[in-house]
Amino acid sequence: QVHLVESGGGLVQAGDSLTLSCAVAGLTFSTLTMGWFRQAPDQEREFVAGVNTWHNRATWYAESVEGRFVTWRRYDKNTVYLQMNTLKPEDTAVYYCAAAEDGSTRSRYAEDYGYWGQGTQVTVSS
Repeated sequence: QVHLVESGGGLVQAGDSLTLSCAVAGLTFSTLTMGWFRQAPDQEREFVAGVNTWHNRATWYAESVEGRFVTWRRYDKNTVYLQMNTLKPEDTAVYYCAAAEDGSTRSRYAEDYGYWGQGTQVTVSS
């Protein structure tokens, strides 16, 4: 059974850092592209960050988080991470991890990711 299990969300102050993790089970982690998305109240789900496999290694970010957020993966742990630095109130959202079976894509679109985690709430106070 496929599971993407996220953890690490919480309540932080503006300017703080927070790291999310997503553990993947039921899929061959080394072949996946992993992505992060977020959804704020009354907003569409938006792309945050992505990382593909070692063979075509790359990370890519939404303009709104570039330079503040970093994503990476640990193949020995079947886990992808999102480190969020210099958090702003506008970063408040439910954050989701997602997996795409195309390990070489650099997609920014939710429809290209077939597997999703349950989401974890990140709240940034001013």
